[in-house]
Amino acid sequence: MENFNKPHTPIKQWSTDDKPREKMMARGADALSAAELLAILINNGTRSKSALDLARELLQLGQHRISHLAKMSIKDLQKIKGVGPAKAVSIKAALQLGVLLEQEALHDQPIIRSSRDIAAYLQKRLQHEPREVFVAVYLNRSHRVLNMDVISTGGITGTVADPRVILKRALEEQASYIVLSHNHPSGALNPSTHDRVLTQKLTAAAKLVDMEVIDHIIVSDRGYYSFADEGELKEPST
Repeated sequence: MENFNKPHTPIKQWSTDDKPREKMMARGADALSAAELLAILINNGTRSKSALDLARELLQLGQHRISHLAKMSIKDLQKIKGVGPAKAVSIKAALQLGVLLEQEALHDQPIIRSSRDIAAYLQKRLQHEPREVFVAVYLNRSHRVLNMDVISTGGITGTVADPRVILKRALEEQASYIVLSHNHPSGALNPSTHDRVLTQKLTAAAKLVDMEVIDHIIVSDRGYYSFADEGELKEPST
């Protein structure tokens, strides 16, 4: 947890457990918050603010999203008093490394050419789940996987997926296509009435934001069921 009780005390005077660098060395990078990681890049604060204070202000500038900070220019980062050119360049360089890492990861993601491709991708992740899990897979215009989100996790018999959550995440990912999927722990592959209604609603809603639901895959240890292959990707009748 970040140290919120020392707003004007230099980090070097903090206890060892509270210092971001020492904390990372002792517990690993995963133990640090985004603000603490930024504080390491900032290195030192000002007379009235610690590096962690500056980091929190930067996060606030980026609406508490690292992705927003990554889009900012070096000049934008210097809007925070105490973040000069040298600090801004260091921060921008680190954020750009994160962008490059994402690009590498995206390049390693599979391209989905058929229901068989997406079923194989999803079966590895869902077929052994003891509970029903609903996921959405977001694809770019080239049908390459951008991300996979777990939308909800239910019990043995079912789960609930909120279309608003799925579409919001699709917009954030700047996806062109969406693949819906859930597993059936029972092994059965036939879709329920609820599965069909949800698929129809999302298919219609996605079109309103220029996206397309290209399949809904049900997976189990016995195989998969593809709504697209079975001709079930249709909008609700009016």
